[in-house]
Amino acid sequence: MQRVVILGRGGSGKSTLAARLGLITGLPVIELDEHFWRPGLEATPPEQWAAVQRELVRAEAWIMDGDLGPYDVPDVRLRAADTVILLDFSFWRCAWRAIRRSRERADFWRWVWAYRRRSRPLLLAAIEAHAGDANLHVLRNPRTVRRFVARVTTGRASSRP
Repeated sequence: MQRVVILGRGGSGKSTLAARLGLITGLPVIELDEHFWRPGLEATPPEQWAAVQRELVRAEAWIMDGDLGPYDVPDVRLRAADTVILLDFSFWRCAWRAIRRSRERADFWRWVWAYRRRSRPLLLAAIEAHAGDANLHVLRNPRTVRRFVARVTTGRASSRP
């Protein structure tokens, strides 16, 4: 586990998990939001976003935390990943976490609401097409995340669950 991509609905805990895995493994954590959003929360155009990611994946090892929904171009980082983690939490859990975290724009809420119907199928297809050799971990609740973190801590997280 040297090149990790963490995906999931807004509010699912991607950044929290990335930070924990970074502490455990010593891998550098790259928060994609920091590289993607321009001033005024303007999205980076897809061609430029792909170029930014091509630079980011050149590093030997990393944990990339982020799912930018309809703005994203995940193919670049998925091709480079050896491990993909999909946090597939319920709408209600993610909504509660997002409300506690901060105020969000309407497009964020539309994405969170429609995630399982729209974004998730596209992500699964992208994972299949571009990260077929990567270890895929689909974590559906906090309990499965805790189990996964425990396996990483003991060095047993390299195989599919």
